[in-house]
Amino acid sequence: MSATGLDFERCYRAVATRDARFDGQFFTAVRTTGIYCRPSCPAITPKRTNVTFLPTAAAAQQCGFRACRRCLPDAAPGSPLWNTRADLAARAMRLIADGVVERGGVPALADSLGYSQRQLTRVLTAELGAGPLALARAHRAHTARLLIQTTPLSMSDIAFAAGFASIRQFNDTVREVFAVSPTRLREEVRRNGDAVPATNGTLTLRLPYRDPLDRPWLEWFMSAHATPGLELWEDGAYSRSLRTPHGHANVRMSVQPGHVRATLSLHDMRDLAPTVARLRHLLDLDADPIGIDEALAAGLRGPLPSPGIRVPGCLDGPELLLRTMIGQQISVAAANTHTARLVAALGEPVPGPVPYLFPTATAIAERGAEVLTGPVRRTAAIVGAARALASGDLILHAGRTAADVRRDLLALDGVGPWTADYVTMRLLANPDILLYTDLIVRRGANLIGLDLTDTARFAPWRSYLSMHLWKHALSNPAAAPDGAAGARKARTTP
Repeated sequence: MSATGLDFERCYRAVATRDARFDGQFFTAVRTTGIYCRPSCPAITPKRTNVTFLPTAAAAQQCGFRACRRCLPDAAPGSPLWNTRADLAARAMRLIADGVVERGGVPALADSLGYSQRQLTRVLTAELGAGPLALARAHRAHTARLLIQTTPLSMSDIAFAAGFASIRQFNDTVREVFAVSPTRLREEVRRNGDAVPATNGTLTLRLPYRDPLDRPWLEWFMSAHATPGLELWEDGAYSRSLRTPHGHANVRMSVQPGHVRATLSLHDMRDLAPTVARLRHLLDLDADPIGIDEALAAGLRGPLPSPGIRVPGCLDGPELLLRTMIGQQISVAAANTHTARLVAALGEPVPGPVPYLFPTATAIAERGAEVLTGPVRRTAAIVGAARALASGDLILHAGRTAADVRRDLLALDGVGPWTADYVTMRLLANPDILLYTDLIVRRGANLIGLDLTDTARFAPWRSYLSMHLWKHALSNPAAAPDGAAGARKARTTP
């Protein structure tokens, strides 16, 4: 989808019916009012001759439109296209959401993607209607609005926490995007009674998602894989500590109707935007479940047993790889025990309900052999992977292509096709990876009579098909004698 490739008729039908499924997938710019909205905006539908459809909020801002304060288009779920597409523009959007431009500028973004700044700017402008600076500016404006409306921070603190270089730049951007001053934005939300006040240095946010969402699946996955000392599942909420670009954060999340309630305690407020982006990625909140379910149901020739299933992502690439390697060929419970021992020995202590951060790759490379137990070859493989991560020989971030990530993972000792596919799927939110070597997926396929060598009709949603087969097998005790524990058993290279 490019700035000039949006289907006008399809977009206008979505706006005319106020179809919330398309929120975040494109934006409606109304020339007569100078504002841009999400497709489901409750305002009167504008005339066809007065609207333009744009792929990003940044493109709308670049054209001089300001955000609608009624529908708050920047608060919509993110576009699922950044996960379904694997091109340069989509990979750049993932890194921009993670704050790469705020931390290192356009040079850092271009370097991470392997392109020159000029080429990157040209591609993003052609595909998304705005260059990297404008796209990053749109993210800063969204972060600023969140902080203005959900915290008691001073405007100067908010300006720098959101990534602005000066208070003047902050004031100018907020006025340009929202057509009011920062102070007016805060007054409006207080007057409407919609603000969730920050207390004791914490923020409570609503992370929207597209319905339906298979809540039992996400809750099972998060609770079953919770490692003591690093994560906590309690009273239907998932809590953990995580490393952030400028320090660390403690988070607590629970799934609610229409949104995930997230309580964040940040060491540095500059980490708000990347932390929110990582939480959304972890829970796959930007997915388009109706479109996915329709495609899978057509392939299965029948209704899906679990509408809205999600593919869990990750909060940190190196942690995902190392935890996956620890869990190879053992049960979930055993993997949690081994990981908890590693976290207690090498993790960095932090204040809060969850006492440790996951150990750095450097710490595991230096001392992992002293702590890890089990087969010598597996321990050596984990330490070797940590060494590659610590030295920079292996780089895992959301801006890489699936082919490159899988190739680099398979080059590691002790990493086979299952581990490489599983890590690639979760790291990149890749929607089309079939875990065909997974024993539980195979059992699920056998239960419904599905031939795993004939799945082309399910593309590009085979990661979601894997989750359906996984859940179906685990819900049948006869198919998985070890119960949920079998979900992490996998094959690796000899």
